Amino acid sequence: MFQIKRAILEGLLDAAKHTYPNEFFALLGSKHRNEVVDEVVIVPAVFGKEHSIMRGQAPVDFGIIGSVYSHPGASNRPSPADVNAFPHFGKVHFIISFPFNIGNAEAYDVRGKKIEWGIIE
Repeated sequence: MFQIKRAILEGLLDAAKHTYPNEFFALLGSKHRNEVVDEVVIVPAVFGKEHSIMRGQAPVDFGIIGSVYSHPGASNRPSPADVNAFPHFGKVHFIISFPFNIGNAEAYDVRGKKIEWGIIE
């Protein structure tokens, strides 16, 4: 089960709210390279209403364990494009849908299958 620090998740929710109506995208990191998300890696990206595109390459950072996207609509299910991108960014992927609160966040593995996750302080 993946865990995410509450402060990290709250920051991601705020970023999604401030980027709305566009999508938000960032990478997720783990300082100890385990299954605890405890950092966010902001990458140069273009945020659009139906997509986010990272400009350039992901940084060489062995602590990156996944990605986070916001979906401006009500669905937090991954699109086919999301699932195609997942393997490039690690093993856990969060999607946060409108209205961007904890109840609208879900985690997926690289195949787009829901996985268990929790919040830690």
